[in-house]
Amino acid sequence: MYKVLLVDDEIFVRKGLISLMDWSSMQYEICGEAENGQQAIAMIEQLKPDLVIVDIRMPILDGLGLIKHVKEEGSHRPLFIIVSGYHDFAYAQQALRYNVSDYILKPVDEDELRATLKKLASTLDKNRITTFTGEKPLAESIIETLLQTEHSDEAVEQIATVLNIPAASPYRYVLIEVQDLQVDGPSYLPKLQTLIAERFNNQFPALPINVRGYSQYGLLIPQSLASIIQAKNEQEAYMELRSMLEEGLNASVSLYVGVQVNHLKESTLSYTAAVESLNYKFTIGGSGIIFADDIQGQALYYFDVDEELHSKLIDQIEENRCEAYEETVALIFEQFQHKRFAPSAVANTITRSLIGIINSIRKLDGNEEELELLSELLDWQQKYRNLQQLQHIYMQFVQEAAAYIARKRGEQGKGSIEKIKKYIDTHYTENINLKSIAAKFFMNSVYLGQLFRKTYGLYFNEYLLSLRVEEAKRLLRQTDMRMYEVADKVGFQNADYFVTQFEKLEKMTPTDYRNKMLGKN
Repeated sequence: MYKVLLVDDEIFVRKGLISLMDWSSMQYEICGEAENGQQAIAMIEQLKPDLVIVDIRMPILDGLGLIKHVKEEGSHRPLFIIVSGYHDFAYAQQALRYNVSDYILKPVDEDELRATLKKLASTLDKNRITTFTGEKPLAESIIETLLQTEHSDEAVEQIATVLNIPAASPYRYVLIEVQDLQVDGPSYLPKLQTLIAERFNNQFPALPINVRGYSQYGLLIPQSLASIIQAKNEQEAYMELRSMLEEGLNASVSLYVGVQVNHLKESTLSYTAAVESLNYKFTIGGSGIIFADDIQGQALYYFDVDEELHSKLIDQIEENRCEAYEETVALIFEQFQHKRFAPSAVANTITRSLIGIINSIRKLDGNEEELELLSELLDWQQKYRNLQQLQHIYMQFVQEAAAYIARKRGEQGKGSIEKIKKYIDTHYTENINLKSIAAKFFMNSVYLGQLFRKTYGLYFNEYLLSLRVEEAKRLLRQTDMRMYEVADKVGFQNADYFVTQFEKLEKMTPTDYRNKMLGKN
């Protein structure tokens, strides 16, 4: 798409031009509107339009003044079309002096403007592919333009000539992702260029590599790759190509292979397919290669992991059960691959678990920023490009977080356990249990049980039962309450259960105890 800036002091003229035709069908898009030349100067520098359609008469700075300024002082120099309500030869002469592409009278005729835009598209095509450093074309810029913009047959032939490759030939666009865990590391482009030239035995000396950022590089590869590499088939050829790149770059490499196209002008289709294949990056097995042909029709999973699995992981981390959370993390990452999680779904799952862990830390008055690996996990999408890398750093973070939570709970537990015991001593006649008390004091129930036993030498339930039985004994001695009334008074919901537990502890039934105290035995 070529970007167009409209400059006219009449808003209705600008809106009329926008609605006059289907701009996108002619490979143009309106990128902005300005109401005078002064405003347009700033917008040209900011938006970098390919074409400016400007009224000749405007307040502050007119169309000719704008063109003069851009031609003489501007760092970006688009093409210009002048529209005017005045058929003035003097204006036309001045416009021609500034190499204005066309001069159109108002009201603008759709057919006339369409013809002008069609003619300018050819000029813009040529401008894009004839950027030179001295006499040498910038192949990378040219291939980028080829892949991202539709071109006329004439423009594609020019590109093929400049790159010294055949236009009418099958190609695949291949995205090479170097997985080096570096955001701002060194460029691999020089090494890649050398490796590709050597591997192809200079049969395709002009194969251009375009840089996509984050250690991603794109390459248009001819269908004859298998015969050049002397492989049995195309899949084997790409496996060998990947092995060669990993050895030469001394880093892990993944390949995303676009669909085959039969002409250079169709290369955008292969490029788009390769880029879309990136969404399947967490489904790659050991091969490290995704063919766009193989994933067609395979739906990606865009949801989170099961709530039960998420909750289990947080509990295991809080309880610092190493083997358990390692198993759960492994299960989560298996789901990423087997359910074909989209990158966004993986990101949501990781973020959700981070939030859960941070909440656990804050409940213990901890500070998550004390975790060394937190920042690493927050920015993981810029560095960790495959499932193995991500699982490794995620597991390290989980281990660090679990140890930190255990340490904080130990610090907090020393003071908290006394408060909890006092609470039990005061409320033992109520319907309380370990889980409800743990929730009240923002603690994990398993940990609370362990801490209570470690501090007081007996289990929580044993201590609670002893308190209730002691109070029951007092009531049996001092009152004539019935057994079910005594049971209810000391916190038992069931009288039969009260009798069983009393006998278990005292080696006699409540009735026997009362009779004994009354001297009836």
